[in-house]
Amino acid sequence: MGELLRACRKCLLHEDSEEAYFEKLDAYIAGLNADDRVDQELYEKRLRICRDCPNMINGMCRLCGCFVELRAALKVRKCPDVERRW
Repeated sequence: MGELLRACRKCLLHEDSEEAYFEKLDAYIAGLNADDRVDQELYEKRLRICRDCPNMINGMCRLCGCFVELRAALKVRKCPDVERRW
C-alpha cells in the first residue's frame, strides 16, 4: 500500500503573489476575536522589537517558524527566544 503524503497548506501559497499572501495574513489577523488579540499599541511595539531581531527573515521567525505578525497579535504568544524580547 502506498504512503499517504500530507501537503502543507502553506506550500500551496506560492501560487499567490507575496502581496496577496500578506493581504490574507492581515485579513486573518483582523478577523481574530478581540479577546484573543493584543491592543494596537502593544502589537506595534512587538513588531518594532521583531524588526530589529536577527532571528527574523522575510516576516518569519527563524527560531520557531511562525509568522511574526500573527504571533505578535496574539495575547497568548511570547517571543520564542531564550531571552524573550517581549
